[in-house]
Amino acid sequence: MRLLLLFTLLPALELYLLLKIGAVIGAFDTLLLILLTGVLGGTLARREGFAVLAELSAEAEQGFPSGTRVVEGLLILAGGLLLLTPGVVTDVLGFTMIVPLTRRPLAESAKTWFARNAAVSGGAFTFGTRSPPG
Repeated sequence: MRLLLLFTLLPALELYLLLKIGAVIGAFDTLLLILLTGVLGGTLARREGFAVLAELSAEAEQGFPSGTRVVEGLLILAGGLLLLTPGVVTDVLGFTMIVPLTRRPLAESAKTWFARNAAVSGGAFTFGTRSPPG
């Protein structure tokens, strides 16, 4: 049910916001804004992704890479994908996942949540109170 709401309400909200922005700044400027956030987001994601890879590599050479860097890498990947999607909400979420100032606390929170809610049994991951399949 949550996914259904996500895949119906989020695009409707994005369309509504883009139409409102278009009414204020014009259709052409709205299209330029969409293109600009896509290009800027892709460039930022690439730069931050390589920086996290370098940190992960340096930690691995010292013997033990931190899970935080892995989570940061996943956040950058997800943020980059969100920035390629036209929309205001997805852009805000995408930039939040990519910019180090917000990404690092988000990565720590995600790592803590995962450690608290995930369980592995027989090679299967489960979250919350659900039992693993099989």
